[in-house]
Amino acid sequence: MTFRPAWAEVDLAAVAHNAARLRQWAAPARLCAVVKADGYGHGAVPVARAALAGGAEWLAVALVEEGVELREAGIDAPVLVLSEPPPDGWDEVVAQRLRPAVYTHQGIAGLSAAAGDGVTLGVHLKVDTGMHRVGAPPAEVVALARAIDEAPGLVLEGVWTHCAVADEPHDPFTALQIERFTAALAELHAAGLDPALRHAANSAGAIAHPGSRFDLVRCGIALYGVHPSAEVGAEVDLRPAMRLVAQVSHVQRLPPDETVSYGRRFRTERDTTIATVAIGYADGVPRRLSAVGGEVLIGGVRRPIAGTVTMDQLMVDCGDDEVRVGDEVVLLGGQGPGQVTAEEWADRLDTIGYEVVCGIGPRVPRRYREGCSPCDEV
Repeated sequence: MTFRPAWAEVDLAAVAHNAARLRQWAAPARLCAVVKADGYGHGAVPVARAALAGGAEWLAVALVEEGVELREAGIDAPVLVLSEPPPDGWDEVVAQRLRPAVYTHQGIAGLSAAAGDGVTLGVHLKVDTGMHRVGAPPAEVVALARAIDEAPGLVLEGVWTHCAVADEPHDPFTALQIERFTAALAELHAAGLDPALRHAANSAGAIAHPGSRFDLVRCGIALYGVHPSAEVGAEVDLRPAMRLVAQVSHVQRLPPDETVSYGRRFRTERDTTIATVAIGYADGVPRRLSAVGGEVLIGGVRRPIAGTVTMDQLMVDCGDDEVRVGDEVVLLGGQGPGQVTAEEWADRLDTIGYEVVCGIGPRVPRRYREGCSPCDEV
């Protein structure tokens, strides 16, 4: 039960649409929908179902716990865990039939022991081609692959890497990473080790770097209709899946030379109407958004945030327009002819769209829509 007049509308039809477009764009590669971080703030389970309906065949998560959530919801698709699980997660990986990334001898031995007799666990060997976050150096790949091949209960289902600058299409480093990855695959082939799946592409790679697609593309941010960068994404028909909405909770008319919010950084220059909106930085609206020109939509019109965003509320300068308590306020998404995007926030705040949507907090209820019909609220 929720009483607070703020929510995030998630359009599951948009997620399914985006999955279908990405699958078509990257074909013949198969689509893995990345639903980590609670589906980038959209809700992992509903998004996973919508992505699978749109043509995704795989799902990917960051944590064992995230994979367990999908299994407990009855989702049976292959689930890739993107980092090697910690030792206390090995048994659960096996029990839930997850596909873990591996890149150490310890991880391989531990997962093999957890698998025991009568279980075959597909694992994906990660190659560090230059991201230098996690993964095995290329020089160790053959030895690790042999260890997997010889480990009871394990099968080398995939070999993969991750691109560091695929969202910067003119940077030659992506081509170098693909070259290193291809060389590692060639060494594996020469050693008689050929995985069923080879994958390297994230959303930006799938869209902008055909050479990175291989057998599978792992699409996260594009699945939610947010462009990977200003340079990548416009070429694919993607639809934003999230609309962040609140309502006007209070209206007041202020004379000139009055200040609004903490720090008194906004001062009225004329008689103006100030609307208070029941959402703030504890919900994922950045505190400094007003300082960088942040705007919202009320009545289809862009209106500036007035003064510092507070923890639970923000204020909006509505000028001489009539505004009432209960009026809809759109912080992200469309209203009438207006549109505010995650990319716009990211540009103003010198960040990325990923951080914007992932930052919408858990106390903002999600309302799910398939087409025009509202679904469950959580």
